[in-house]
Amino acid sequence: MDYENTTEDLSRDWLQAELDETLDDLFEMEFNEPMLSQEIRKIYKRHHPDMLDNRVYYTNLLRLQSELIKLQYWVEHTKSKVLIICEGRDAAGKGGVIKRITQRLNPRVARVVALQKPSDRELTQWYFQRYVPHLPAGGEIVLFDRSWYNRAGVERVMGFASEDQVEQFFQDVPEFERMLVRSGIIVLKYWFSITDEEQQLRFLTRIHDPMKQWKLSPMDLQSRVRWESYTKAKEEMFERTNIPEAPWYIVEGNDKKRERLNCIEHILSKIPYEEVVTEKIALPERVFNPDYERHTLPDELYVPKIY
Repeated sequence: MDYENTTEDLSRDWLQAELDETLDDLFEMEFNEPMLSQEIRKIYKRHHPDMLDNRVYYTNLLRLQSELIKLQYWVEHTKSKVLIICEGRDAAGKGGVIKRITQRLNPRVARVVALQKPSDRELTQWYFQRYVPHLPAGGEIVLFDRSWYNRAGVERVMGFASEDQVEQFFQDVPEFERMLVRSGIIVLKYWFSITDEEQQLRFLTRIHDPMKQWKLSPMDLQSRVRWESYTKAKEEMFERTNIPEAPWYIVEGNDKKRERLNCIEHILSKIPYEEVVTEKIALPERVFNPDYERHTLPDELYVPKIY
């Protein structure tokens, strides 16, 4: 028996089956698109003539997600600690990347932290204090959907933090992150970047799409008004927090599909994981009790079959 060829055949069969299942995602995407007016759709498509082909995208996404599962097994097996910080412009696709990373992973191993604005009590704490409880323990992958870098970005630009507080943050954060690395945490910091024109276009589609209007908060709208202020804040943040122990990596996001693939490829390249041999799973025999009689449940316990 040719083991290598058999393995390749099984891999191709699995990939084809997974690709077939992604048709649901494609249908959902097509269903959502008509919520936009014809004019908005034409404008968006005209500005994205070279977007990655769906077949290429899904084939590589599934391949990368299978590698993420190997990474997950390795993290569990070695009790490693992985922290992925996701920052970036509003509407830059950060949430879409996070969703594809965690889509097929065990939520008990890979979890997303997206904190609300600080409470009155948290405002009196050491700035990093409310983030510390969410850091990964051994065998965990944690993705921060925005992080302590709020202080260098939105808090600074919108005037929620004083210049003294921002300066204190810049002095503290390099040593704080060095402490994390020294404790054994793998720290990866990503900035998701889009052009001014692309953000304008995405905000426009959200305004005209009832399914996405919830994504537009007053703070998001202010990011359009203060584009240059956010740019200046980002540039100083990179200058003062891009340390060798935890450097920044910029992910270009004008094409969402390429953005997702490129980011996952990079994460996998920065973590020295190895494939962990797992025990083969055997389905146990069903136990039958000849004296057991299943009871009939009342109809009102069942969800009505509308469809």
